[in-house]
Amino acid sequence: MNKYIPDALDRRIIAHLRLDGRASLSKLAEALGVARGTVQKRLDRLTDTGTLLGFTIRVREDQDDRTVRAVMMIEVVGRSTTQVVRKLRGIAEIAALHTTNGAWDLIADIRADSLADFDRVLREIRVIEGVSNSETSLMLSSIS
Repeated sequence: MNKYIPDALDRRIIAHLRLDGRASLSKLAEALGVARGTVQKRLDRLTDTGTLLGFTIRVREDQDDRTVRAVMMIEVVGRSTTQVVRKLRGIAEIAALHTTNGAWDLIADIRADSLADFDRVLREIRVIEGVSNSETSLMLSSIS
């Protein structure tokens, strides 16, 4: 099975959906300057190929003051990145995981319900075999 690679129109549709996941087909078609049927076919293909995994809502960060948010920079020893990533993906509080360059190998976006949960997550990550160092910063407030 060939992996589907979104083209420019697909990427524009995705960009519009990131801003407004509830946008109607008509609204998307008008904004993109294409027919409604084109948008429907593209959305169907993006969903069928797994490019779009679903549609969700976003809540303003200041509306959920119970969530502890942080970014954790992680250094991985040797060639164990694949195994470390596999373990990190099993931690529900990691909302996103990114590779990076420089001193750190991975960046984890952590969201926990409480400081106790946050502390537990940090301990879980630090004992993963292959994690040699980490630095964590709490997100205090959003500017934009």
